[in-house]
Amino acid sequence: METAAAVRSGRLRAVDAVAAALARIKAADASLGAFLEVWEEDAARRAAEVDARVAAGAGGRLPLAGVPLAVKGRSGLRAAAPLLAAGCVAVGATAVPGPGTGWQTWGRGAHGRTVNPWRADRTPGGSSAGAAAAVATGLVALATGADGAGSVRVPAAWCGVLGLKLTTGAGRTDRARLTAPGVLARTAADAAAYRRAMAPDGPGPVPALPVPAVWSADLGFAAPDDEPVALARTAVEDLVAAGAVRLVRPPRPLRLLDPGPAWLALRSPDADHGPARRTRAENDRRLAELFATAPLLLTPTAPTAPHGHEGPGDRYSTALTWAFNLSGHPALSLPAGFGADGCPAGLQLVAPHGGEGLLLAVAEAAAGGGGG
Repeated sequence: METAAAVRSGRLRAVDAVAAALARIKAADASLGAFLEVWEEDAARRAAEVDARVAAGAGGRLPLAGVPLAVKGRSGLRAAAPLLAAGCVAVGATAVPGPGTGWQTWGRGAHGRTVNPWRADRTPGGSSAGAAAAVATGLVALATGADGAGSVRVPAAWCGVLGLKLTTGAGRTDRARLTAPGVLARTAADAAAYRRAMAPDGPGPVPALPVPAVWSADLGFAAPDDEPVALARTAVEDLVAAGAVRLVRPPRPLRLLDPGPAWLALRSPDADHGPARRTRAENDRRLAELFATAPLLLTPTAPTAPHGHEGPGDRYSTALTWAFNLSGHPALSLPAGFGADGCPAGLQLVAPHGGEGLLLAVAEAAAGGGGG
């Protein structure tokens, strides 16, 4: 990341990078509602520690030196520990849905509800609502999230940023495996820096580009609106034109079982988990069959445009994302242009387990690299 490189080289002090982020938050957050708390004193102290380590010659061990980081919710620091060890400076806790909020996808910060940066009368998505809004408006370059059903990818799509959900599954209980760590970022290069800090052993093998990919508008069960499908399909054509992917046709169209009932059952300790596990097993089989044809699946991220703050009624914004929380596959949402309402949409990329490197390579190829 450019900020970290500048801090490590001495061209920029971490205290100045963090002070600038805090100033941006102070100027914008009263109307945005992205933060629950801002940790000015702690952030300034941590930034000074980073500068001291760089001055002492330890900058090489701080790949994210001085990068301002927003963490999801008040309890997010623990999950962000590898990023802090890499030199990030946590500047505050981002907004999540407030107490008593149902499954609808808005957040509530210290200054009130979290708004979509593109239209204040629309939700930014959630539950990583404040994280997406903070990154979209440039308050920070990185914000952590946790993705239990699409909680990173949907707000990334609706705020026009990149959102990455990591692989989950092995050795975890039913409920625990549903939720994966994730990040909201402005660029694929920044998300890759997050991934390296979270898993220093590497992001897994990356096939040569263009990557064979399968397109599915609805995963065989969902009923997305025409506009997000059209925007995602145009984004696919852009990936093809950039030499990042080439579309292939699987032997059979992908038709997953609707994961909604299984996801809801696995979240409930009182439910009968047998049918849910059978749904997951069958979808795992169908996804394995698809990934034997091509290592990349492309879909719209969300089935609708961002809804108003009153909520979407009975329609789930997670219809196209939560299948991959059940299966544990890594997934990434890329910006896919804007709808007629002026709000962004997203293209979802899904890879085999451990395929984060593939997702990031395709995203970087599409964007031509870069970093914040």
